[in-house]
Amino acid sequence: MEPMTWGLLAAAAGGAGLWYVMKRRREVACTVDLEMTHDHFHAHVDLKGVYVDPGDEVLVRNTPSRIAFGTQTTFDSSAEVRRASWLKRQVVKLTGGTAIHELYEVGFEG
Repeated sequence: MEPMTWGLLAAAAGGAGLWYVMKRRREVACTVDLEMTHDHFHAHVDLKGVYVDPGDEVLVRNTPSRIAFGTQTTFDSSAEVRRASWLKRQVVKLTGGTAIHELYEVGFEG
């Protein structure tokens, strides 16, 4: 191949790579419901006016690191929603059935 062709291929690959990792960020209000009882152990987040699509990331802010056993608490907070690019969304849809564990990460840090 000619050097010009290699340059065009490299530019196209670089553009596709940037398009894949590009994210739009949005700050939204949310309600967090935490429960740690004998019957239930859960953390639910209700984002106000936002639908999360495959590949999107959500970071909930100002959450307590611990709640006492036998309690349930609900509080208002904020979350940052990072929207996946169209290209990343398509990749997640294609690979999501075989790698479901890569679609989410849940953690409580103290």
